[in-house]
Amino acid sequence: MLLRYAILAFLAIAPAVLRAETVAVLPLFNINNSVAPDLDWIGESAAETIHGALSSYNVLALSREDRVEVYRRLGVKPTVLLTRATVMKIGQTLDAGQVVFGDYTVDPPTGPGSGMKANVRIVVHVIDLRKLKEAQSFEQYGLLENLSQMEMALSWQVLHQVAPTAPVTQESFMRERPAIRVDAMENYVRGLLTPSVETDQKTKLFTQAARLDDRFSQPNYQLGHMLFAKKEYKSASPWLMKVTRGDSHYMEASFQLGICRYYEGDYDAAIRLFRMVSEEVPINEVFNNLAAALSRRNDASAAAGFMKALEGDEGDPDYWFNYGYALWKLGQFPKAADQFRAVLQRSPGDQEATSFLGRALRGDAYRVGDPKTEGRERLKTLFEDSAYRQLQAELKK
Repeated sequence: MLLRYAILAFLAIAPAVLRAETVAVLPLFNINNSVAPDLDWIGESAAETIHGALSSYNVLALSREDRVEVYRRLGVKPTVLLTRATVMKIGQTLDAGQVVFGDYTVDPPTGPGSGMKANVRIVVHVIDLRKLKEAQSFEQYGLLENLSQMEMALSWQVLHQVAPTAPVTQESFMRERPAIRVDAMENYVRGLLTPSVETDQKTKLFTQAARLDDRFSQPNYQLGHMLFAKKEYKSASPWLMKVTRGDSHYMEASFQLGICRYYEGDYDAAIRLFRMVSEEVPINEVFNNLAAALSRRNDASAAAGFMKALEGDEGDPDYWFNYGYALWKLGQFPKAADQFRAVLQRSPGDQEATSFLGRALRGDAYRVGDPKTEGRERLKTLFEDSAYRQLQAELKK
C-alpha cells in the first residue's frame, strides 16, 4: 500500500488501545499575578519548554495553536486559574491522553536593584485521562534568573513521567540544553503571544531574544520560519542555520533551509539537507525535494526519487509532473507522456503539463540551458510530518 495511504489507513482502523497517546501542555497560572502581573509570561514559557522537550523525543505533544483554539471554543481565558474539571475538559476536547498543567508563585524581590533575584516556585501536575487520576506532581524553586534551568528540570521530570522509555538520560538531557538568559526567554514568549498580524512587533521581540542569548535556538527558528513563509529565502537562511538539533523544530528548519539553498542555487547543500531529513522523517515532500535538487544536478537518480514521492501520494499532480519531467529529461518520451497525461487528469488546466506532453509526444530532447525547459521541478514547501510521527509512536507502543 502507498506510504501515506498506509499511514492514514492504519490511523483510521487502529483500536483505541493501540493508538499513540497525545499530551496536552497547558500554560501555568500565576498565583500572585496581583503582585507580579508583569511575570505572567512565565506560565507560557514553562509550557513551551515542556512542549519542546516532549516533542524532541517524539512524544505527540499537541501544538500551541490547537490549545489556543480549544481555549477559544470553550471560553477559557489563559490567565484564569483552572479547576481540575476544566483541565480535564480541555484535555478531552483536545483528545489528549495526558494533560500537563500547573501554577507558579513569585516572591517579589526586596531592596533596590534586586531585579532577577526574585524567587519563583513552579508546580507542575500530570493528569492521566485514561485512568482519570492525577500522576505525580513536580516542583522547582529558585531564583528567577535561573528560570531556564528550573524549566528544563521540570521538562525532564514530565518527559520521564509520560515517556519513561525515552532514550535519554537526565544528565545528557540537561547537558544538551544550555541555560538561557531570562530576558531572552521573556522576549521570546512575548513574541509568541503577540498576534500574528503584528509581524513587525513579533520580529522585533524574536530578534531581541536571539541577540540577547546566541545559544537560544527557538527564536532563530521563528525568525527563519517567518521569513521563509514570505519567500525571503536569502534572509531566512542565516536564522534557520542557527536552529540546533535539540530544538523540536530542527527537522522542519533543516527542510526549509534545504529549500532556501535550492533557490540560492546551492544544490549540493540542498541535497545534503534533504538527504539528512529523509533519513529521520521519510515523507513524500522530502523525497520530492531531494529528487528536485538531484535533478538540478542532472543526476539520473532523480527519477527514482520522484517516483518514490509519487508512490506515497498519487493524488498530487505535482508528483506526477516531476516524475514525468525527470523521465522526459532522460529521453523516455512515451513513459513521460503517460505521467503528463496523469497530471492533466487531476489538473486539466495545467498549461505547463500540456506543453511538456506535447514535447514528449514529439520526442523533443532535453537541452541543457534551454530557458523554456530548464529547472521546471516543483518543490513542496510544507513539512507535514505529523501523520508519520504518529504512526511511529503507535508502532513503538
